Amino acid sequence: MARCALDVLRGVESTVVMTAHFQTAVEGEPSAAGSGGRAAAVPGADVVVGAVRVLGADALAAYVLTGLPLPGEESAAVRWGLSALPPAQFPAAAPPGGREQPWVRAWIDWGLVTVLARLDPAGGCVVAPVPQGPPPCDDAAPRRRSVTGPAVPAGCGSGGEGWVPWSLRMGQLASLALPGLDGPVHQAARCGAVGLARGATRALLRRDFTTAGRITRWLAWLAADHGEPGLDVAALAQDIALRGGDDRCLLDAAIARHLLGLEAHV
Repeated sequence: MARCALDVLRGVESTVVMTAHFQTAVEGEPSAAGSGGRAAAVPGADVVVGAVRVLGADALAAYVLTGLPLPGEESAAVRWGLSALPPAQFPAAAPPGGREQPWVRAWIDWGLVTVLARLDPAGGCVVAPVPQGPPPCDDAAPRRRSVTGPAVPAGCGSGGEGWVPWSLRMGQLASLALPGLDGPVHQAARCGAVGLARGATRALLRRDFTTAGRITRWLAWLAADHGEPGLDVAALAQDIALRGGDDRCLLDAAIARHLLGLEAHV
């Protein structure tokens, strides 16, 4: 599905990301034969729903970034997935007071629902409450220090956590780094440019291209938001695209380049 999103973003052949996957899963049609000559297993509808929820707003990013209208079948596919696996109506508290993964999931769901409502406002109401904001990054703190008390509202003050755990968490929320989305996570990114630059550089040096691509998305979003990312984000995105390989990583790099205005819109 990440490859389909990348193809739509690049204007290659298909103009849909999710529709074919949902149709195949629901109808149970055999997929193309694999390399061994046998038909590959057809993913069940639950797998397809899970894929959309993992991609979050990135399932719709191509339509946001290129201005292509959202096809009705794409909107229906997302809404079907949201009805099959509804967003939590009482999101978990931000870490350290709450569990990190349910909180991250709540933010990803919020991003998907918010982008869908923007692209298809007449499609009906799906509710995803705004979760609690993240702890801020404290540039003066030891780099691996985690917050130990109740989560501090995201801001530009001290009292947050070190840049290593903070940037890794922001990487998990990379699907929120899109035009038209704004909230406490985005304010944390504005106040944590140094932590993001450090996190992206650390991930690249460790050859962790997946994490590097995710954090670079935030740096590109900062540049598009008239912020100061503090390094050459275009060169970083290009290096990740050349060496990362994985479709999800390539999608992050392509979105970063679109945010920087380096990719022509279709």
